[in-house]
Amino acid sequence: MAAPTFGAHLRAAAARALAEFPAEAAPGTYAVTFRIDSVDQDPRFPYLAVGYTTEDEVARLLDGPGAPGPWEARWSYAYFPPSGLEGVRVAGHDAERDPEGAALHLRETRERGLWYEEGDPAEDERGERLEEEFRELCVQVARGLHEDGRIEAALGRPLPVVLYDMFDPDAMFALTRAANPPELVADFLTEDPDPDGL
Repeated sequence: MAAPTFGAHLRAAAARALAEFPAEAAPGTYAVTFRIDSVDQDPRFPYLAVGYTTEDEVARLLDGPGAPGPWEARWSYAYFPPSGLEGVRVAGHDAERDPEGAALHLRETRERGLWYEEGDPAEDERGERLEEEFRELCVQVARGLHEDGRIEAALGRPLPVVLYDMFDPDAMFALTRAANPPELVADFLTEDPDPDGL
């Protein structure tokens, strides 16, 4: 039997994360969150934190002192609660939190000639490629959750997946647009500074 791929591992982890969302949170959940990150901001060690955010959290923010605007309260990761920012499950090349994912990613990165050590002349080029490919994989994982009905099955209705990287805030619009059916992200995209994707 062939070993699982890193992509398959990430897809399975995201599906497990949906099943781990608390049942009592499901009625008020309005978005699944994908925080794209890497250990020590090193592109060789990418990971995905899968979480969610709720209407109760938005209401709390809007009723509090110094309330953000409605769009920020709902869609800006700066205001996500721990369930949306840290998530409920981390998967990827994080040896501590996902040893299986770390081993799979390392093996595939080496097989494809993309692994590098610090100081390697190809470090920047390979790092950029690893980062780009991991983001694309996260988009594919989100699309898959829509296509196979897992989000609707877990949460009772289709919901958007918001993809973001705190170290590249502008990327969240393009990533989220690519990962979701248009009708689910229309409100999110009202603040997109580049609505035509140019």
